Amino acid sequence: MAKGKRTHKYSVLLPTYNERENIGIIVALLVKTFESRKLDYEIVIIDDNSPDGTQEVVKRLQTAYSSDKIVLRTRPGKLGLGTAYVYGLKHATGDFVVVMDADLSHHPKYIPEFIAKQAERDADIVSGTRYAREGGISGWDFRRKLTSCGANILAATLLQPKVSDLTGSFRLYRKSVLTELVKDCGSRGYAFQMEMMVRARNLGATIDEVPIVFVDRLYGDSKLGGAEIWMFLKGLLWLLVTT
Repeated sequence: MAKGKRTHKYSVLLPTYNERENIGIIVALLVKTFESRKLDYEIVIIDDNSPDGTQEVVKRLQTAYSSDKIVLRTRPGKLGLGTAYVYGLKHATGDFVVVMDADLSHHPKYIPEFIAKQAERDADIVSGTRYAREGGISGWDFRRKLTSCGANILAATLLQPKVSDLTGSFRLYRKSVLTELVKDCGSRGYAFQMEMMVRARNLGATIDEVPIVFVDRLYGDSKLGGAEIWMFLKGLLWLLVTT
């Protein structure tokens, strides 16, 4: 490392609800990713009062890795994915913030590529994309892939965000930019990811992309159901009208 070159700290935000089977694995992979590259980091876990014992597992992880590296912040119940990120951001101390899923759908191996892309372009946001170049989806049947792709095409066509994966949830943000983006955030659920990109476009933030392969969860139940799809559609309409 060149003398005088400033090193950055990275905060990973992991919203959880009933992720007892996954949280230990994803934390171990994240720790290995950052420590093998001697990067400064913290993992902020925002748990919505999971009844399956997720918090107990996280507390054991804090003992193993230290509470400075594994930060647990709890909420009284399921309050929405978007608000979980907003809440977690208040407790993040890094210069950059990584948002990702805790269910192993997003592999930490891509984070160094995000960091390299950000440094290369001095980007404000680096977004993982399933829909460009080497990106893709593994483990979904044709119907679910079609639903996801259709939702992304619909949202991208209506909102014109200038990114290929508007509905993706694996991103690296400059913390100061994310803080500005969430000031007027109105989305509670999965529409949060769309709103961040639309607001980023309006703010004039610089955005780059890294291809990722999204892998369907191995353990636990998917959080995506009829209620989430309806919330997505309402969020899309809201963003279309208000942005």
